[in-house]
Amino acid sequence: MKKSLGPKTLLCPAPVVLVGTYDQDGKPNIMTAAWAGICCSKPVCVNVSLRAATYSHRQIVRDQAFTLNVPSATQVKEVDFVGMASGRDRDKFAELGWTAVKSELVNAPMVAEVPLSLECKVVVTNELGLHTQFVGQVMDVKLDEACLDEQGKLDPVKFDPLAFLPEYRQYLGLSRVVGPAFDLGKELLANKPG
Repeated sequence: MKKSLGPKTLLCPAPVVLVGTYDQDGKPNIMTAAWAGICCSKPVCVNVSLRAATYSHRQIVRDQAFTLNVPSATQVKEVDFVGMASGRDRDKFAELGWTAVKSELVNAPMVAEVPLSLECKVVVTNELGLHTQFVGQVMDVKLDEACLDEQGKLDPVKFDPLAFLPEYRQYLGLSRVVGPAFDLGKELLANKPG
């Protein structure tokens, strides 16, 4: 039997992303977010939801652009720092010794040291209450070659993406593959009733 827990942020795990923006002086900034995901496949779009109080929120509103940089589990300490420090009074790139890479497609920085970067231009903005949802059309995806398999595709074990359990405030590594999608259920699909 399931127990009612009321409305909670328990759609989990949530992907952990570093949102890249430039501030009003052109300084690159990143913030950690977990309210993000894929929202459309054609055109390819992702979304991220930020509180208006965050430093990055105003930068996205101004530039209509952001990057989503997906870290690996080995970068959890740096990711947690980025989520606790504010770009208003700190240069997080400098403090971590990380490199901001200027996108040629949108006015937002990527993080060289993070395996996966999505360059996004804002196409829809939704005010949802405490958060603003920014829907970004993905203009390009950059992936560290060390995270590719023999076919040139993302290898989840080599990548080991980081995820977040909101209710428990815990990070997870997601490197275990449990099976191929659109394949494991074929046996059940073949068993038609009646």
